[in-house]
Amino acid sequence: MSDKTLDSVFGPNGLLAKFHDSYELRGGQQLMADAVANALTKKRHLIVEAGTGTGKTLAYLIPAVAAALDKKMKVVISTGTKNLQEQLMDKDVPFLQNVLPTKFTAAYMKGRSNYACLYRIAKSDHQPILDGISDIDHFKDVREWIRSTETGDRAELAHLPEDLAFWGRINAKSETCIGQKCPDFEPCFITKMRARAENADIIIVNHHLFFADLNVRGNNFGKVLPDYGAVIFDEAHLIEDIAADYFGFQVSSYQIEELVRDADKLPITDAVATSEITRISARIIAFAEQFWSRFKQTRGGDGRFPLEPEEFAVKQTSGETALTSLGEAEDVLKEALKSLDSQIDKFSEKIPEAESLVRRIRQVRFDLDFIVGQPDRNFVYWVERRGRGIYLQASPVDVSTLLHEKLFDRVDSCILTSATLSANGSFSFVRDRLGLPKVKTETLTAPSTFNYESQAITYLPKQMPDPRSPEFSQAAAAEIVKILQVTRGHAFVLCTSNASMRALYDHVSTRIGYPCLLQGTMSKSGLLDQFRTTPNAVLFATQSFWQGVDVRGEQLSCVIIDKLPFAVPTDPLVAARSKHIEDNGGRAFSEYSIPQAIISLKQGVGRLIRSATDRGVIAILDPRLRTKPYGRDFLQSLPRMRITSELSDISAILETMI
Repeated sequence: MSDKTLDSVFGPNGLLAKFHDSYELRGGQQLMADAVANALTKKRHLIVEAGTGTGKTLAYLIPAVAAALDKKMKVVISTGTKNLQEQLMDKDVPFLQNVLPTKFTAAYMKGRSNYACLYRIAKSDHQPILDGISDIDHFKDVREWIRSTETGDRAELAHLPEDLAFWGRINAKSETCIGQKCPDFEPCFITKMRARAENADIIIVNHHLFFADLNVRGNNFGKVLPDYGAVIFDEAHLIEDIAADYFGFQVSSYQIEELVRDADKLPITDAVATSEITRISARIIAFAEQFWSRFKQTRGGDGRFPLEPEEFAVKQTSGETALTSLGEAEDVLKEALKSLDSQIDKFSEKIPEAESLVRRIRQVRFDLDFIVGQPDRNFVYWVERRGRGIYLQASPVDVSTLLHEKLFDRVDSCILTSATLSANGSFSFVRDRLGLPKVKTETLTAPSTFNYESQAITYLPKQMPDPRSPEFSQAAAAEIVKILQVTRGHAFVLCTSNASMRALYDHVSTRIGYPCLLQGTMSKSGLLDQFRTTPNAVLFATQSFWQGVDVRGEQLSCVIIDKLPFAVPTDPLVAARSKHIEDNGGRAFSEYSIPQAIISLKQGVGRLIRSATDRGVIAILDPRLRTKPYGRDFLQSLPRMRITSELSDISAILETMI
């Protein structure tokens, strides 16, 4: 985009000033829009750190529309969350379609499980899918909605509970899809979604769908997204971990349960075959229970734990390999799955559901073999417990090579943006972790319009024990009480672990006269709604509230962070990445742990100032900011604010809000 074009859109007399109700002239926004436009035109990659208040959404969306129309190519915009995806599609895109002189089309795509399956809903007339009486009215609502919806998107059912028990039995997930053999293929919501995307200039997806597509491209499994010429990643700091998930392998207890359940529902009329499938299914359930129960690591509760080959088989003094009890359990489970595969495969040609189920069984067997056998030392292997579910996982230790080959070397222009991509003024951490080529990648820091020096202060307590000491929790609680008495609540207490969150909540909630909310007691959206509407509320939360949360005004005047958010060093993936760096001559702590923690801290700090009128305090209780040499790197990476250790200074800045 030329300077003239930019000014006609973003300038004081431009389109945005004319039609946008809350438009402000933002130098950082224009700077970013120009950089995005140049990258798209010159086929370059770009990393943009756009601070809160920059207006980054329109800064990349408008150049994306221009490039899509000028170059006659599709531009994919990938967001970190479905909420942001919906905001783009429901708010920002319609606004631009109304005000831009050149018309464009846009479509959004979500994962298949977000959409209803017409075929599975029709089959529900003959198969019980409801767990209880309470589901009956909800299912009636779904049946009524199906008759009128154009998209089939679950998000349209906002009035229904988020945890609909039967949704997993009627959605369009790929595992149960029978493709073009389906009698509802033409009216299928997935078919229609893909058709809209094929005809659109801008395609809006989320990171999970994008990397699901990237993983299958080039592997003879087709593709999910239409071909595109450029991609823009919003909330790009999430990319590494999401990519690692999709380039890896996973088998869960839920997968095995679903295989058995779907096997029992196959429309097979052969009584002998049905009886045999039922017998094998019962064996799988029994063997699976034995298998999952033998993971000793998961007996203590939720968490990730390393998975070593010796847990399945050990070498004896004779040189032969002998299976452990866990290995034996895995072996009989695998054989039972093989038997189920063989039985159902007999009906694959006549029954599409059987063909689909065989494909799923073989994928589970392959993934299980890979995880248990651990053939690739470039992967890290672990077992994870989440609630009642147990997951076996294998992920690549380093995704940079994969992303370079599959994405950055194949797509002309990739734009990566977020409010938190740099550490101590450098983008090298993100660039190197993701495999962006140095010679083809530009970087930009788009300044925020917020004046942090006048709008906020950073409070560091004078004396705090080491965060690893037993005394820290009590000391932190006492400090939080003092801070909240000054702020009169109006605070987030962001913790680095569930244990810390619960301990601080227990210590603090009984000592202050303000309403205290705790993450996990209701849904995230429900907690946020309650926080916004409850005077003087204090919300104790952990990881998911460090980012993607927007509370404006006096209601959130204080963000308290208990510790520097270093990743848990014993986490299998963190440990493997650190070892990989050390093995290649690097220093894991300075090259990985510190930059990652800085970016996470910036996310937490970013919850405070969300508008030009916000005022407040960032309180960080970790003394390592003062006592460790790397503390300076953390402080220098934050927005420039006054630093204090006096509670009276908190009172002073809060008075400016009155």
